[in-house]
Amino acid sequence: MAHIQHFVDQNQRMFKKTLSYYIMHITVALLVGYFVTGSIWMAMTLSVLEPTIQAVAYFFHERVWEKKQQVIPQA
Repeated sequence: MAHIQHFVDQNQRMFKKTLSYYIMHITVALLVGYFVTGSIWMAMTLSVLEPTIQAVAYFFHERVWEKKQQVIPQA
């Protein structure tokens, strides 16, 4: 448990920045969704769904890049 607490303490700025970006992303997606659909419910659904799927996609994107880096060493 101490390792987790140390990790959290060492990365507080990154966690705060990530949270603020996630909130900003949801807000922008909500506004765009509302202007496109005219429905607040559809906009709210899209604004939560899209950033969440993007986060999962980003995880796999990073995994591919890590594997690529292992295969092709940088000069």
